[in-house]
Amino acid sequence: MPTTDVAALRRAGRSPTLPLQLALDDGRMLSIDKLLRVLPGKRLTGIGTLDGQTVLAKLFIAKPGAERHWERERQGLTALLDRGIATPRLLGAGRLADDGHYLLTEYIAGAHAPSTLDEAELLPVFRALGRMHAHGLIHRDAHPGNFLIGNGTTYIIDGDAIRGTETPRAIRENLALLLAQLPQDREARMRASLLSAYQAENGAAPLVPAQLDDAVDKARARRLDDYLGKCLRNCSLFHVEKHWDRFIAVPRDEIGFLAPLVAAPDRWMAGGTPLKQGRTATLALIELGGRKLVIKRYNIKGPGHALSRGWRPSRAWHSWVEAHRLSFLGIATPRPLALIENRIGPLRGRAWLVTEYCPGPDLLRRCALAPLGDDAMRALSDLFRRLFAARISHGDLKATNLLWQGDRPVLIDLDAMRQHTTSSGFQRAWNKDRARFLRNWPENSALHGRFDAMLPRA
Repeated sequence: MPTTDVAALRRAGRSPTLPLQLALDDGRMLSIDKLLRVLPGKRLTGIGTLDGQTVLAKLFIAKPGAERHWERERQGLTALLDRGIATPRLLGAGRLADDGHYLLTEYIAGAHAPSTLDEAELLPVFRALGRMHAHGLIHRDAHPGNFLIGNGTTYIIDGDAIRGTETPRAIRENLALLLAQLPQDREARMRASLLSAYQAENGAAPLVPAQLDDAVDKARARRLDDYLGKCLRNCSLFHVEKHWDRFIAVPRDEIGFLAPLVAAPDRWMAGGTPLKQGRTATLALIELGGRKLVIKRYNIKGPGHALSRGWRPSRAWHSWVEAHRLSFLGIATPRPLALIENRIGPLRGRAWLVTEYCPGPDLLRRCALAPLGDDAMRALSDLFRRLFAARISHGDLKATNLLWQGDRPVLIDLDAMRQHTTSSGFQRAWNKDRARFLRNWPENSALHGRFDAMLPRA
C-alpha cells in the first residue's frame, strides 16, 4: 500500500482516503484506519496501528504552525504526566516529511466522555480539574469532551490546551468554564456536589460564590456567542456555502440527507401539504427520506419590499440564529435544519428555513382538548422561566406559536425573537409578550388567572 504524504493530507480537506500509511522519522510505518476528527489542512486525529499496537494518532499538518501546535501538545501531556495526573501515555512524537509532525498516545479501548447530565460521571471530572489546579495547571478548553472515563480512571486529554498558572483569577475562570459547559438548570442543582469534589483535590482554592457566579455567566455568554457564530460559517458542526447568488447553511451531519431539498426548496414545497399561504410567508409540510419536515419561505412582496429587506439579514437568517440560540439554552424548538437565501451580490432576496416537524397541537387546542394538569403547568412555567432568565422576548407570543409535543411545549415562529442586553429593553419587550400571551383567554377565565399567576413579571 502506498504511503501518504503530508501535502496530500492538506489537499484532501475533510475527506482523506483511508487507510492512511505514514512513514515515521524512526523508520516505522503508522497505519490509520479511522478518523475521529479532521480540521482541514491543520490537524487530524485518528485510531491507528503501530507495530501491532493500537494507538491514538494526532497528525499536525498546518503550514505554517504544525510544529508550534505539536510542541504544545507534547509539552502539555508531559506536564500532566510529570505531576502524576492521569492522561494517556505518550508513545511517540516526531516529524513527518514536508513540515508535518505526529504524536502518538495509548488508545484506551471503551473509554468515553462523561455525560453532562450524569452527576456520578462528572464528580471525578471535577476532582481531576481540582488536581490540575492544585499542581498549577489549567485546561484552556475545559469541557467534558476533553476528559475520558475508562479503566476506572478519569483521563485528561488535549495537551495543546494545558497551560501553567497559579493566579486565583485564572483558576476561578477555568473552573467556571467547565461549569458553563453543563445545562444551566442541571448545573445549578449539581454545583454544590461538583465543587465539593473539586475542593477535595484543591481545598486551597478561594471560591467566592459571587465571583464564581459572575465568571460562569461570562463563560456561558462567550460559549453562546461562539456557537451562534459557528452556525453561520463552515466548521466541523456546520456546512456553509457562500455564493454570489446564494447562501446555504446546514448541520454537517445532515448534508447528504438534505441535498435534494436544498437544491430546489420550492419544488419540494409545491409537492407538500400547505400549512400557511400568506403574502409574507408560505409554509409547507413535506416528507423526505421518511422524515417529516417544515419549509417556511419568506416572500418578497414587491420592489419596495425587496429594497427594504435586501440590505438586512433575512427573517429566515434571524430565525435560524434564534433557533440555535434556544437549542443551546435548552429551550425546546423544532430543530433547524437548513437556511437558504437567494442573493444578488450583497443583496438578499427570498429565503427559506427548514426545520423538523412538530406534530403536536398548539396550546389553544391543547387547552380545549383537556384541562392542563400540574405537569403541563410546570412545563410551561419552566419554559417561561428559562426565557425570562435569558432575557429573551418572543415578539409574537400567541398561544398558536406554542406547540405541544409529548409532555412539553415547543416554541415556534422566531422571526421577532430577541435576546436583550439591557434590563429596561427586556422589561418593555417581556411585558408586551406577557400581555399578548394572556390575551389568548378571556380576562375573567380560570386559565387567564392561572397563566397570569404563573408568568414571571418584569
